Amino acid sequence: MLMPKRVKYRKQHRGRVKGEAHSGNYVAFGDYGLQSLERAWIDARQIEAGRIASSHVLGGDGRVFIRIFPHKSVTSKPAEVRMGTGKGEIEYWCAVVKPGTVLYEISGVPIDVARKALLRTAHKMPVRCRFVLRRQKI
Repeated sequence: MLMPKRVKYRKQHRGRVKGEAHSGNYVAFGDYGLQSLERAWIDARQIEAGRIASSHVLGGDGRVFIRIFPHKSVTSKPAEVRMGTGKGEIEYWCAVVKPGTVLYEISGVPIDVARKALLRTAHKMPVRCRFVLRRQKI
């Protein structure tokens, strides 16, 4: 499962997800990409499910690039526990995603195969996504 090897502080504040993505918002490594249209926390299991879904469609051809990583720890306390006694234990790790963030990229396959693979991946994501192409350098 995706998670950081080590972190300076185990537990983080929730924070707010404001604005749009200013970095990681274009296709950099592959030819085609999957771009988020909403803001959300995408947990490590969802990221892995998307990778598996696109890899199955590609069938060994092409390459999948994952552009997000779950850096944020999310904690929760057990059910029916009284208030106080500190912050809960870490439940899962998630990536903070803003509108415009490119989640996955694919290279080395025709556009119809890439579109099918990324559509399958989009069904695993908790956000609305769109298929994007790499910008041609002029």
